[in-house]
Amino acid sequence: MEGDKVSVVIDLLNEIANISDFRPMVKKQYCNLARRLKLLIPLFEEIRDMKGSIPKHTSKAIISFKEALESAREILRFGSEGSKIFMVLERDQIMNNFYEVTARLEQSLDGISYDKLDISDEVKEQVDLVLAQFRRAKGRVDDPDVKLYEDISSLYTNSNDTATDPALLSRLADKLQLMGIADLTQESLALHEMVAASGGDPGARIEKMSMLLKKIKDHVQIENLVKDDAVIGKTLSSGFYGLGANDKNHQVPTIPSDFKCPISLELMKDPVIVSTGQTYERSCIEKWLQDGHGTCPKTQQSLTSTVLTPNYVLRSLIEQWCEANGIEPPKRPSSSEPSKSASACSPAERSKIESLIQKLTSGSPEDQRSAAGEIRLLAKRNADNRVAIAEAGAIPLLVGLLSVPDSRTQEHAVTALLNLSIYESNKGSIVSSGAVPGIVHVLKRGSMEARENAAATLFSLSVIDENKVTIGSSGAISPLVTLLSEGTQRGKKDAATALFNLCIYQGNKGKAVRAGVIPTLMRLLTEPTGGMVDEALAILAILASHPDGKAAIGAAEAVPVLVEFIGNGSPRNKENAAAVLVHLCSGDRQYLVQAQELGVMAPLLELAQNGTDRGKRKATQLIERMSRFREQELQEVMTQMDLQVPNDDIQPPLIINLEDT
Repeated sequence: MEGDKVSVVIDLLNEIANISDFRPMVKKQYCNLARRLKLLIPLFEEIRDMKGSIPKHTSKAIISFKEALESAREILRFGSEGSKIFMVLERDQIMNNFYEVTARLEQSLDGISYDKLDISDEVKEQVDLVLAQFRRAKGRVDDPDVKLYEDISSLYTNSNDTATDPALLSRLADKLQLMGIADLTQESLALHEMVAASGGDPGARIEKMSMLLKKIKDHVQIENLVKDDAVIGKTLSSGFYGLGANDKNHQVPTIPSDFKCPISLELMKDPVIVSTGQTYERSCIEKWLQDGHGTCPKTQQSLTSTVLTPNYVLRSLIEQWCEANGIEPPKRPSSSEPSKSASACSPAERSKIESLIQKLTSGSPEDQRSAAGEIRLLAKRNADNRVAIAEAGAIPLLVGLLSVPDSRTQEHAVTALLNLSIYESNKGSIVSSGAVPGIVHVLKRGSMEARENAAATLFSLSVIDENKVTIGSSGAISPLVTLLSEGTQRGKKDAATALFNLCIYQGNKGKAVRAGVIPTLMRLLTEPTGGMVDEALAILAILASHPDGKAAIGAAEAVPVLVEFIGNGSPRNKENAAAVLVHLCSGDRQYLVQAQELGVMAPLLELAQNGTDRGKRKATQLIERMSRFREQELQEVMTQMDLQVPNDDIQPPLIINLEDT
């Protein structure tokens, strides 16, 4: 029995020895603690291998040490995987817990009478060293980064403000090391785990931290747009991918390292996240697991679960980067069915889902809110959960919660439906359960996050063509236009994505125009930040083919803006601006004349020669129309002159003059 306790201590120490990559704000203290504890492994190995019984006093001290060690393991794990934002804001609490656990470790270790046991002198010296280090570290407190705390506290306190100093955001992104896609994804997952630990209802504190992270993420994305015309940082939905064509003349650019699988070193097609937070190509990590490995290939940490979570954000960024660089986007998996090697729901998970369904039907608002929040998180985790939750009958119950007065319950319900809709077969079930009117209700009256997620849900459901008609006739387009106008950056993108997809159906184009989308799109084209230019031009290009859309674009005095983008926009912006102008100039000479006067011909010739395939086509069409227009003008002038001077009165000198002109 005593040997079992010692073996548990050894296992804990080995587990702690494998924890690494601590967050910068706690790195020094946590690395020191992990290193000191690792030095104690030989002590407990010798105690385990001893012959004879362990003295009672030492046995109690080992139990106390084991309990302190379990607390240390959780603290160190959080120091490696936890939220950086939380660690800065709650530094005092975190460090108090750290020093309290360190004191418990020292006290219990000191109670082990290893000098009376059959322990080698070398190990005794090592333990003495560790105890001395514990004692020296007691009164040593490293100065915190006061400026970092002040900056992040300022942003946290004012997280709802729309305007934030870009220099402050840049400073925070740099100091928190949240400059890359992988870092931002990991921080988002860390906050997600804190939400899960809170039972699905995180409260205002974690919610404000999430809003703070969004501000940093949006800023980093905008900065990436400025630095790299490949639009690496944007989170466009797949609805926009079909707008551009590949430019075969472009040289293949270097693939960003974050987009390559650490195993194959090739561009990822279906990136998935493992339990350590690392992302791999699904087929590569599945083969790794099938070969019997139980560790993360990159970090060598033990995998606590074999569940593979799709990294939809990264997949979207990869496709966006490919599209912007004229590369064929990697083919997505043909189905969102759970893969054969993915872990199916365990009996425990199914039992959990069933208990949550019971809470949804309980009639208690608190139970319903909590259950909807937990289902929201379970549905986000993996495809197997999405199947099991739908099979358990959660969809109609969640639909019923869309109209409750509690805003948090609404938000949980619509986001749970969004996550469930990722699984293709659930889309039809959600619509057939009458969810669309409820989602539109949330889109109109919910909290900002709920409205954003409602817009994203409508996009997800509108992937199926018949749902475009249902959603368009449900009154969704007008509130989507409102969100596009007054939402946060993320809200605008969600609304734009949904509107674009819905307006593929011709019957929805007129609704969007009547809802006032054209003035909103024109305003987005001329905003100083320019964060919505791609989306605005893409939607204009699809609406310009509708008579009402064409008339509204013309009335909005769009020609000067379009000519500017044809001359100075990104490859995709050039082609979409040209596409809009093609429709606008069809049968309307005034726009041709205006574009010509604004000097559009030179950039059109450049686009026709060096643009994307679609851009070349649109530029050629415009050039041909302008050429025909000039020919018609010349013919009209000639005709007028013929009418003014009778043929029999025309003298040879006049003919010569005409030819000279």
